[in-house]
Amino acid sequence: MPETTYDLIVIGAGPGGYVAAIRASQLGLKTALIDKEPKLGGTCLRVGCIPSKALLHSTEQFHFIKESAKVHGIETSAPKMDVAALLKRKDEVVNKLTGGVGMLVEKRGIDIIQGVGRLGGKGEVVVKGEKGEQTLKTKNILIATGSSVIELPFLKIDGETVVSSDHAIAFDKVPKKLVVVGAGAIGLELGSVWARLGSEVTVVELLPQVAPTFDKDVSKLAERLLKKQGMTFELGAKVTGVKKEKGKTFLTADKNGKELTFEADKILCAIGRKPNTDGLGAKEAGLKLDDRGRVDVDDHFKTNLEGVYAIGDVIKGPMLAHKAEEEGVACVELIAGKAGHVNYDVIPGVVYTEPEIASCGIGEDAAKEKGLDVKVGKFNIAANGRAIAVDATDGFVKVIADAKTDRLLGVQIIGHGASELIAACVAHMEYGGSAEDFGRTVHAHPTIAESLKEAALAVDKMSIHAL
Repeated sequence: MPETTYDLIVIGAGPGGYVAAIRASQLGLKTALIDKEPKLGGTCLRVGCIPSKALLHSTEQFHFIKESAKVHGIETSAPKMDVAALLKRKDEVVNKLTGGVGMLVEKRGIDIIQGVGRLGGKGEVVVKGEKGEQTLKTKNILIATGSSVIELPFLKIDGETVVSSDHAIAFDKVPKKLVVVGAGAIGLELGSVWARLGSEVTVVELLPQVAPTFDKDVSKLAERLLKKQGMTFELGAKVTGVKKEKGKTFLTADKNGKELTFEADKILCAIGRKPNTDGLGAKEAGLKLDDRGRVDVDDHFKTNLEGVYAIGDVIKGPMLAHKAEEEGVACVELIAGKAGHVNYDVIPGVVYTEPEIASCGIGEDAAKEKGLDVKVGKFNIAANGRAIAVDATDGFVKVIADAKTDRLLGVQIIGHGASELIAACVAHMEYGGSAEDFGRTVHAHPTIAESLKEAALAVDKMSIHAL
């Protein structure tokens, strides 16, 4: 039987990898997809984006019943959370989606190979599975191995007391005291989940603001609203370690030369992620990595090795599932001789707290730091009719435009459904729209999306529903 030579082998079946494999199949490329896990979808589907959103939604419902239902005329007895049932539903959501991805890949004739893939000789991928090693031949290789959690040398993750996000989506009971290290998206989201269920959540952050990638006014409001929900923040504090005294565990930190201690049943380390390049055989193959361990690629996702490409968390740029997906499609199209492209200026970012925080393009603070001449329009969602009707008035929309051309440079939103609203902003920016274009786009009434229109009009002081 002749040996199969693939047109493309994708190492890693996360959002970037499986999407790339599907697009390759659509373009007629004989494709294999390698992943070490039996279920496809990578970190995002199995232990990241999807399970955390399932938990966020369930706990939002619980919080509404407990704190707000009575205002809406809904009478209930004291609600209780069945954590086992909560986790069961989360797992069902994950299983449905991973199963769906598996079906999509199989139906397109893509060979799925379970095992750990590494670079072999030119045009070769070595896969180590349960039954040993096999070497596959291919014309092109796409590295899409994703990322994993970072741990501090003095804060080793043991899975019991010091945990990662993988563990924090599966606590079998609500921790009495949860200390979160890091006030980025992962820390704020999982902190929100367990705070709603009664945990005393303290977030310790080295930087002076929560959600530090957003403008200061957005972060300041987010901090205030999350405090109202019961979370506590210690900002500008550098974590130094963990200590145990009299049977209790404490996280230690330094702030302005003073030692701080935080008692904890669980310590969630949420300080970021690192690229998964260990085990790729990079050194042996001569694959060039940068000083942060990321695969070095050019503008067409090519590495220094002929026929080897890389995308997603394993290369430079924000570690976001949708960024990996777009890169996967673009890279495969380029391999197939088409014009693949990713517009990195309009990749949205979201923190899925309640209210949500979302952005695309450049923020006001960053624009001013770069010396850009900008004009800004802002609209408080509290003045929006639909927001008042559905009791979702916290937040605002901010539109940043070029002062001379009026071209949209960025949008930042903190408010209910911000993750959905940001898509309209991305679309306007993708087509080079101006603030006036955005403001004169008809929005259905009543919708919270009208806040986008009002903020865009406010750039030139034309907002109708704000003074």
